[in-house]
Amino acid sequence: MSDKPISNTSRRAFLAGGAALLATPALAQTSSYNGAETTENERDLTETVQRNISSFRSLDWQPYFSNTRNGAILVDIDSRAVHYWSEDQSIYKLYPSSVPLTEDLTRRGRTSVVKKVEGPSWRPTPSMLKRNPEWPPYVGPGPDNPLGTHALYLSWTYYRIHGTHDTRKIGRRSSNGCIGLYNEHIAELFAMTKVGTQVLLI
Repeated sequence: MSDKPISNTSRRAFLAGGAALLATPALAQTSSYNGAETTENERDLTETVQRNISSFRSLDWQPYFSNTRNGAILVDIDSRAVHYWSEDQSIYKLYPSSVPLTEDLTRRGRTSVVKKVEGPSWRPTPSMLKRNPEWPPYVGPGPDNPLGTHALYLSWTYYRIHGTHDTRKIGRRSSNGCIGLYNEHIAELFAMTKVGTQVLLI
């Protein structure tokens, strides 16, 4: 992110306030399926989401998975949201995300988490380097790493659910194929998932 001071114009102040609101970890929602009343946090999420350009909403797992063995992650490309259900269905989380820039870079279907890496390194794919020859061939862990603080590697080559240090990307079509989350959110998701967690991208 830039270290330049933010102008005091009302438009920029409004945009900065909106960005700060989207960056709040409270956007992650926890709920249970025991019929309990909506919590204050859930009401706050709904109110916040109405102002979110991705316009995501809570979903149930049954239309997308036959079971929640090992947990389940649903990535909704159109609404730019990542949903997580724990194996026993007691935990449900909803996160805003970045998604691929174009349909050509977008992949949909069923996969799974095959590796988890805290402090990932990053290498651009051959096609990325072809499009962007000025990019470095390798970036180690740290604030310049496009994968943020944590990465969930999927069974598809080059596809990840990962963090990002550039919070402007969340809620936008901004990636070369991967799904990005705020670093606070990927750290939480990383802790809950395991190798073998089901993943569906729609």
